[in-house]
Amino acid sequence: MGSDPTGKIARMFGVYDDETGLALRGTFIISPEGRLFNSEVNYYNLGRNIEEILRKVKANIHLADHSDEACPVNWQAAGDKTLKPSEKMVGRVYEALK
Repeated sequence: MGSDPTGKIARMFGVYDDETGLALRGTFIISPEGRLFNSEVNYYNLGRNIEEILRKVKANIHLADHSDEACPVNWQAAGDKTLKPSEKMVGRVYEALK
């Protein structure tokens, strides 16, 4: 979380609205190396869910060491079922999660 009274950071991330002088609600997960792992931009009046943001942070930490895996929407923590993306999974993700 951060404050951006000048709008400089909001402009850098492309969420500043010059017309209104407001920033859209942007959430950006950035690795310690400066790599953008996740971004989500919501309109001004739509709140964010901290549990989902934390889940995404945990998933990105997990995936940093397991780059051949994918964390499905119901993944919560290390040890939960992950997926191994391939052309064989197209149209079969639901079945793979059973």
